[in-house]
Amino acid sequence: MRSPRRCTRNGCPRQAVATLTYVYHESTAVVGPLAAFAEPHTYDLCEPHARSLTAPRGWDVVRHEGEFEPPPPSADDLVALAEAVREAARPVTPRPPEDDQGTPANAPTGRRGHLRVIPPTP
Repeated sequence: MRSPRRCTRNGCPRQAVATLTYVYHESTAVVGPLAAFAEPHTYDLCEPHARSLTAPRGWDVVRHEGEFEPPPPSADDLVALAEAVREAARPVTPRPPEDDQGTPANAPTGRRGHLRVIPPTP
């Protein structure tokens, strides 16, 4: 299952609830609700970092004034959870018995592609 997006600030383990985007030609930092997808030139922030963000001197900060809420689970999250449950419920196939050196007892010998199987020495 996909884990929720985390805050991109170093060492911050919190879940991201806002997205920071820089508009360089206007010298503006924009902090808004979490974007639907992680983009290469944006930064995901947790609520404390989104609320306390400051910009360099001469820059403006445009900040979302509403509540920052974590995104609801998407259909992709539910599908991933269902696939993980199916995978965990699959029966385990038994492994063939091994000899005292850890090699399968009925290991074939011969050539396969560019590799060659060499039988273990007794």
